[in-house]
Amino acid sequence: MSRYSRQDVLRILRLHAKQLMAWERAGLIETGDSYSFQDLVKLRKLRDLRANRVSVANIRASVDAMQAVSGMSNPLLEATATRRGTRVLFRHSGAVMEPIARQFVFDFDAPTPGALTAVANTSANPVALEARVSSLFLQAVQLEESGRLEEAAEGYEHVLHLDPHHAPSSINLGTICYNRRAFRRAEELYRSATVSDPGYALAFFDLGNVLDELERLPDAIEAYRKAIRLVPKYADAHYNLALAYERTGERRRALRHWMVYLKLDPVGPWANHARAQSRKILSREKLTIVHRSPWVSRRRSEPCSSQATADRGPGLPA
Repeated sequence: MSRYSRQDVLRILRLHAKQLMAWERAGLIETGDSYSFQDLVKLRKLRDLRANRVSVANIRASVDAMQAVSGMSNPLLEATATRRGTRVLFRHSGAVMEPIARQFVFDFDAPTPGALTAVANTSANPVALEARVSSLFLQAVQLEESGRLEEAAEGYEHVLHLDPHHAPSSINLGTICYNRRAFRRAEELYRSATVSDPGYALAFFDLGNVLDELERLPDAIEAYRKAIRLVPKYADAHYNLALAYERTGERRRALRHWMVYLKLDPVGPWANHARAQSRKILSREKLTIVHRSPWVSRRRSEPCSSQATADRGPGLPA
């Protein structure tokens, strides 16, 4: 993979050295003397956001929040970043999210993609190949966002033909297969993403979801746990792991993850369900203690209403 010197980056992107240093201090780009093509793509997005008067602090906070809510390792590369006022929004898998507020928003600026652009054969040129892969991936994402799933799937397949280790394409194609209930193919793609990028929490989360659908709960639990080890504040992974533990009868382990989920996402229907399940488990534990120790004061636990227990699906939260 070709590398670009610091001076090359400043010249190509027309940046000031102070801008690059500020982004490095904020942790938005790794400090170094050379940069990859992906770094250039990321820096270009940072430049464009700053040109629209989005502060470095807001960008940093939005990137951190998107990592936590989606499991993406690099939202600036794996999703389309845009702005609304001073907020950074991310468009991914046909949805637009404001990650700090954990809210979906109406997509008034959705692109109107054309067919996948034909590009000349660049297999002999690594730099050109990488540029081609990035271009085809972005076009496939736009097709998926516009609901043209067949064309999007073809686009992701094309990317994977050129670069079998392109983890975001494996994830996005896997999600298309998951939604079509082609679970075996989805599992293959998600597993491929975990091998291509072992630090990709979203890949392990989605793998856990499909393994759950295939009724392989121990494997699903392990996948969710790996996602949480990579991103400890990954709320949806805690939610699904709690559900999985309940299904295996491990209520105390489930309780721990319900409580973590409530700290991370305390408002909304999913939080209501997590709160109800926590109360139910605590009620059962209290009744067990009372039965074993009759001298302990008996207290009725607050009854819990029945809630839906559907998993949080792949990709962005439902």
